[in-house]
Amino acid sequence: MMQIQVMKSKLHCVKVTQAELDYIGSITIDEDLMDAANFIENEQVHILNKNNGARFITYIIKGQRGSGVICLNGPAAKLVGIGDVVIVISYAAMDFEAAKGFRPWVVFPDTKTNRLK
Repeated sequence: MMQIQVMKSKLHCVKVTQAELDYIGSITIDEDLMDAANFIENEQVHILNKNNGARFITYIIKGQRGSGVICLNGPAAKLVGIGDVVIVISYAAMDFEAAKGFRPWVVFPDTKTNRLK
């Protein structure tokens, strides 16, 4: 059976609130946003920076629920600036036929507060 990669979850346009270079690496995401996008801790995600075009891969750490935190940690902190708008996407492997009917979780938070609308 053929497996393909499809977009599973997406946070479309969240604002970077912190960048911490002296950290082991990852993205910290408000747990409310994680739940809405069906992300889990340690899940691999692709980050796309709308301000500078940078694209990179990291993993998720739970941030404080309701805080609106979007923090890039470790080397990823050099690829963003506080206030940059990023898109966070995860992918999943699935059967080709099942993928045709799959609908991903796509969340459009308030870009000023990173809170759910």
